[in-house]
Amino acid sequence: MKISTWPGVTALAAAVIVGGATSATALGPTADQRLDGVIVVAGNTCTWTNAHTSANPPSALSVDRTTINTPGGNLGCNGSITATLNNNPAFTFDDAAGVARTDAIDITGKQSFISCRYKATNITWNRDGATRKYVNQAFTATKTSGSFLCPGSVTTAAGDASMLFH
Repeated sequence: MKISTWPGVTALAAAVIVGGATSATALGPTADQRLDGVIVVAGNTCTWTNAHTSANPPSALSVDRTTINTPGGNLGCNGSITATLNNNPAFTFDDAAGVARTDAIDITGKQSFISCRYKATNITWNRDGATRKYVNQAFTATKTSGSFLCPGSVTTAAGDASMLFH
């Protein structure tokens, strides 16, 4: 493992749960309470489809991690990175302001034999026009456990993560 690639792994660990998809649905009530996602970090792409949510936006909702993580979900990454979501993130929506907020994202990233766990709190997302796609504002995730090789924190730049509710 190259140490120079490790920051990409940890950034992925901080942000993988909140990816975006290539299409968007119209603003307003959605039908199937699902979330698709993709994120690209340091040349690695992670995706999932049809994660279950407890409600439709703009109602407050949570995302069921068991429908993202394998074997119940289909989260997969190319390259040598794997990721696991450790919590069920809660989202609130302010349609008038065009934003969504996440209480916390707790995720573990693994590359080879090195595992790093990170938690980010109070993440804000900007809605993409009149859709249910949201793009992240910059946020920092703090290491909660893992190898001494893991950085103490990682920052995900604005626009590096997105989510699409459908």
